[in-house]
Amino acid sequence: MPKDTGRRREGPGRRSVEAAPGPAPRPLWRRIVRGILIWGSALALLGAIFLGTAVFMTARELPSFSSLQSSQNGQMIVVRARDGTELVSIGPSYGQWLPYERIPQVMKDAIVSVEDRRFREHPGVDPIGVARSVMVRVEKGRWRQGGSTITQQLARTIFLNNSRTFGRKIREGVLALALERKFDKNEVLELYLNKVYFGGGAYGIDAASRKFFGHPATELSTAEAAIIAGLVKAPSNYSPTADVEAAKNRGKVVLSQMAKAGVISYTDADTIDLDAVRIAKEKGQNSVRYFTDWALPQLDLLLPDTDEPIEVWTTLDPGMQRAATQAIDSNVPKGAQGALVSLDGDGAVRAMVGGTDYVNSNYNRATQAMRQPGSAWKLFVYLAALEAGYTPDDRVVDEPVTIGGWSPQNSGRTFAGEINVRTAFAYSKNTVAASLGNEVGFGTVASMARRFGITTPVATNPSMVLGTSEVRVIDMTRAFAAISAGGTSIEPYGIVKVTTTKGELLYQHKVEAGQVLVPPHVAAGITDLLQSAVATGTGRAAQIGRPVAGKTGTTSSNKDGWFLGFSSGITTGVWMGRDDARPVPGLQGGHAPASAFAAFMRTAVKGRPVKPFDTELKLPEWQLEPDDEQMSGSPDDYYYTDENGNLIQPGGAGRRGPNDGQPRYEDGTVGPGTPPGGDDQGGAPAAAGDDFLEQATGRQRQDDPALRRAPPMPGTYRPNPNSQQPVRIVPQLRPTPPPPYGQ
Repeated sequence: MPKDTGRRREGPGRRSVEAAPGPAPRPLWRRIVRGILIWGSALALLGAIFLGTAVFMTARELPSFSSLQSSQNGQMIVVRARDGTELVSIGPSYGQWLPYERIPQVMKDAIVSVEDRRFREHPGVDPIGVARSVMVRVEKGRWRQGGSTITQQLARTIFLNNSRTFGRKIREGVLALALERKFDKNEVLELYLNKVYFGGGAYGIDAASRKFFGHPATELSTAEAAIIAGLVKAPSNYSPTADVEAAKNRGKVVLSQMAKAGVISYTDADTIDLDAVRIAKEKGQNSVRYFTDWALPQLDLLLPDTDEPIEVWTTLDPGMQRAATQAIDSNVPKGAQGALVSLDGDGAVRAMVGGTDYVNSNYNRATQAMRQPGSAWKLFVYLAALEAGYTPDDRVVDEPVTIGGWSPQNSGRTFAGEINVRTAFAYSKNTVAASLGNEVGFGTVASMARRFGITTPVATNPSMVLGTSEVRVIDMTRAFAAISAGGTSIEPYGIVKVTTTKGELLYQHKVEAGQVLVPPHVAAGITDLLQSAVATGTGRAAQIGRPVAGKTGTTSSNKDGWFLGFSSGITTGVWMGRDDARPVPGLQGGHAPASAFAAFMRTAVKGRPVKPFDTELKLPEWQLEPDDEQMSGSPDDYYYTDENGNLIQPGGAGRRGPNDGQPRYEDGTVGPGTPPGGDDQGGAPAAAGDDFLEQATGRQRQDDPALRRAPPMPGTYRPNPNSQQPVRIVPQLRPTPPPPYGQ
């Protein structure tokens, strides 16, 4: 069978026809490139549409220029002293907003030269800068050169954070394009120079100029502008207040970039002397910060939530603060720390020192440290004794005493014998304080301390009378200030008012009347004791040439030394010691702390009138001795107490009968017998006779040998006719006083 050749045979009347050859197929790589171009163009078109829509929508949502001008990244707080002078500026500082026309040209040239030389040419994102950054990334293996423009940095400052993610970079780019769509180049540069962070809390060139050079940005020189422009890259590394040399070296780089950009000559770049730039001394890094660290946290309780800049007017007196710092520095023993708190009569804190060096240690020993007060704690022991009925002239005995197995010793290991309360306090006799505390009750002493503002835990064991419970300096100073105020509570405060930078009042401190803590005669009595301690006792080093009342305190092994006192309405507490509670040789409250107190108080009370103390004891009726009682009204109105504690009214009521003239009890019943000197023959009620008055008032008849000697005071000795040793009179509790004031 013939083989098929794929051609048609030619039949009769037909021609032979062959298949025409087709076009040659395209190479594969061309098809791939063509596909990429088509799909790439489509995707680029879609991306452009998406980007354009995103930029358009973002630009519509952007705040207005005025809104961006007033927005802030955090709250600025300016702290002012009592006289209005600025103590410290805390938080972000924005300085004065400078319009584009007022910004020095050299500042604009410097920032553009070093941060974005093509600022005037790109639309917000610089493709060339991005490509250069990518090339560096490929060559070095990591990102070493940023491609962010000034507009992108502005977008990041206002709207974003500093996270290094592609998502943030995309949002940053969209925002930058939107910013340049909504604002022109000059407005963008104005926003940038007034809002970018330059370190040290300074946002904007005016805040940076004032912080680092001490003058407004309108006065910037070329060298100063170069230093400020160099801070943007790494504010913490190039801050003039942190590393002056690093800041100046970075400034030289900026001058070089300015020369390359043609805004200054190369000669100028080489001859400008950055070493001649004077860096302003940083404010606030001194003892003032102890005060601001204590006072400013109180704003959370005083103010509603607000982010606007505020000015805080405080009670601090700059002159007194300098004197306090100098007093501590000059008197604190080597290797020790010191703290001081000074309160005015209404509780205003006029000075506060929390340590010898705030930069090295910002731990505030005036408000945070808890230390044993030693004998300064005896303030509360003697307050409790005075309230229980003792007076400064009462007799006590300095002798060995044991309470619950505890035997206190005096500082000199000696005993003075019979002395009065005033002397025992002035010379800080431990045995007498222990006896008084045991008599009135250790719980009573602890309650007295609580009453006067001690907030730390207080023990009630016998040794607590010598100050073994830890306290804070500010609390002890507050207690002594209450004595200065006549026994009225004092609340320390440091903030007078808070205003916005525009002058709107946000808070005003109101001084409220304090609570009466002890009766006036108790306050007068303890003031008498405190004055004696300075005049003749352990606190003599605290004398300043005018009346001073105060008390020393020294703990075992000289670990803590205290002096607290007041004069002319100013109360000051001083503590010295080591943070590790190790002994300090020679540290006693009557030496270094008292000397520091005197050095400070001479300045603190200067110009104030001399204020004598009120130490006159105006005792209440329940505490008056019989000879001091004033009888008034009819004798029939006078009551006395029988041996069973019943109130008895002498005399009749003007009626006669079998019981007329007999003592009449309060409930109306009549007692047996005839009142002394009564008249049972009728007529007017009998007057009280001498015998009755002597019995009622406690007066002793001079003609009665058995009663001629007045009974000795509790806690003293009397001669013993049968022995050479005197007889110890057992202390008896005084009459029960009324409930404590303020309870």
